[in-house]
This record gives sequence, structure tokens and C-alpha cells, in this order.
Amino acid sequence: MNMNRKVLMLDTLKAKGFDVLCLSHAAAILTTDFPGALVELEEALAGFSVPIAEIIGSGGGEAEGTQRLRKALSDKGWAKTKFVIEKSINGEKRESISHEVDHVRALDVDGKSRMIALEIEWNNKDPFFDRDLENFKRLHAEGAISIGVVVTRGSTLQAKMPEMVLRFAKEKKVESFDTLKSFGVKAPTERQQAAVEKRAEQGRAAGKSFAECWAEHFVSDKFGAATTHWRKLQDRVDRGVGNPCPLLLIGLPEGIVTF
Repeated sequence: MNMNRKVLMLDTLKAKGFDVLCLSHAAAILTTDFPGALVELEEALAGFSVPIAEIIGSGGGEAEGTQRLRKALSDKGWAKTKFVIEKSINGEKRESISHEVDHVRALDVDGKSRMIALEIEWNNKDPFFDRDLENFKRLHAEGAISIGVVVTRGSTLQAKMPEMVLRFAKEKKVESFDTLKSFGVKAPTERQQAAVEKRAEQGRAAGKSFAECWAEHFVSDKFGAATTHWRKLQDRVDRGVGNPCPLLLIGLPEGIVTF
């Protein structure tokens, strides 16, 4: 496989609207030492899609599509792995630290086993980025991994989420919570129902429908600014979180959502 083809693999994701950012020579390391793993990652991501109904039905949590992505990676050898690092002095164990990573790809490079660690942050609270990046930093410092990869909601997916949820609500003629139940949407908590009803009452004066008010609340409640998405990840690495571990950051684009 020549270098042009290796570089093009990242360009393929970019052409599909994915956010792609390499830090601390991650691109050179991946294309030189891990071209096969890069192909596997590209194949899994390039074919990834999530129906809007799954996003709505998940209530903002990990959609079935994300679980399919996890399975696609696992099937290619990116397995959940627990790293245990033990330190001793004169044979006496002094420290033991463990780190569990959802997806790790181990490959042979020049006769030595080297690993890539990957975490998918579809929709957690944004401090999970700090956990992932610091774990990568420690594992890299100990020589356990060569690269850390984070996959999260990309900039266009985050920006277009309100528009896509509203499109779903209008196409399905969502007029009440009962209507939502028929599409597999989890029953709202008392807090959520009260918030939507209050928003709907205020919105009526501006001519807003229940669908519009529910969609606005759903997105702000489930996919708000304080959740894991591209800008929050960029904020971390701009501050140096995870440095100097080589990192590949990937943001899933709006194009993965299907209607």
C-alpha cells in the first residue's frame, strides 16, 4: 500500500463531512505503522449510519446505530481491553492502576505488539473527554499504546441536530406525548413533561406547535452544549489535555443520520 493511498483514507472521511484532526504526529504514525488498522477504521466509519428514529427513540442516549459501530469495530479486532499497570520496588508491589478502554487494536510492528486505543463518545457529559484523554496520556507514557482515538458527534451533526429532530416531529405529526410513544420515544419524566408543556404554553403566543416546542426541548435536554461533541473535544486538546499522546480525533457528520 503506497503513501498516497494511506493519506487518501483520511481524505475519504473528510469528503463525507467527517471532522478529522491528527495531533502529535498521529497521522505519520498511523500511515507508517498502522495502515491496516486505518483501513479498518475507515471502513467501519464510512459505512456508519443512524436512522433519526433511533436517535429519537434512544432518548439521546447511545443509539442502536452506535452499538452497530461498536460491533463493526469489535468484529475487526478492536476489542474491549483492560490495562493493568503495576509498579514495584525490589520485588515489592507498590502501585497497581487499571484502565479499561472500549476498543483496542493490537498489531505487530517490527516484531513487537503495539496498540491503538479508541473511545466512542456519542452522548455523555463532556468531562468524559477529560477522562479519555488523560487515560490515553497515561497509557502512552507507560508504553502501553501508540495512538489514542476519540470518535464523537461532529460539528455539523451537533449544529444540525435541532433541524433534524424538528423534521422528524413535523413529518410524524407529533402533537402530544401520546403521539411520541407510538414512535418508541421513552415516556418523559415529570420534569421533562413540565418543561415541554411550559415551553408549549409560551410558544403558542408566537404560533409555535407542540412539535416545535418538543423538538427544541429534546435537543437542549439531550444534546446540549455540555455533552460530548466536537467543539468540546477541541476545547480540551487546545488546552493540552492528553498531550503529548498522539491523537486522532474524528467527528461524525450530519450525513450519518438517515430519514
